[in-house]
Amino acid sequence: MKLLSLNVGRARSVDYTDHPDGVTGIDKRPVGGSVRVTAPGPKGISASGLAGDTVCDLRHHGGDDQAVYAVAREDLDAWERELGRPLPNGAFGENLTTEGLDVSGALIGERWRIGSEVVLEITSGRIPCRTFQEHLGEKGWVKRFTLRGAPGAYLRVIVPGEIRAGDAVRIVHRPAHEVTVAVQFRAVTTRRELLPGLLAAGEALHPEARATAEKYVAQHGG
Repeated sequence: MKLLSLNVGRARSVDYTDHPDGVTGIDKRPVGGSVRVTAPGPKGISASGLAGDTVCDLRHHGGDDQAVYAVAREDLDAWERELGRPLPNGAFGENLTTEGLDVSGALIGERWRIGSEVVLEITSGRIPCRTFQEHLGEKGWVKRFTLRGAPGAYLRVIVPGEIRAGDAVRIVHRPAHEVTVAVQFRAVTTRRELLPGLLAAGEALHPEARATAEKYVAQHGG
């Protein structure tokens, strides 16, 4: 299991984003050398956990619980075959393109050590948006991506440090529950009846997903 590619983006003007200034940082490109990874701070105020990476829409992206976004190269390969087009590392706007890891099958609260220093913790899956769809140029992409149910994972930074492409990835903690990224994603998108089960993930669960689950339980029971 390893970090195949480390990807960062710069603000770019486009005609399809909802950002007031018409810019997005979704176009991530692989970079060489090491990159510093730190907890960026609260959502809405702070952006990416990677030095040199731009997050433009702070309403929906960035912050401690979405500091880093990871996608498995194996998932990109599967989409390449289905779409009939190349999808280079970073094509989904991911910071980390991994090899040998079932990213969407990872448990909420699972921790990865990347290289010798950095430890990251899984918080949730990525919810697709119009910017993602238009960036890829695939009609109906939001629905298609949602139905596939392999969203990749957001992670928070537990131990900061330097990482680089080629670093080994080791799973150093697996919590004692069965709430995977894929389950969490389905619960908040297509299968609301799964929401109560998300609470088994405890404090590791992304606060917004936890609030959604708690509201559902209050209204419908668990």
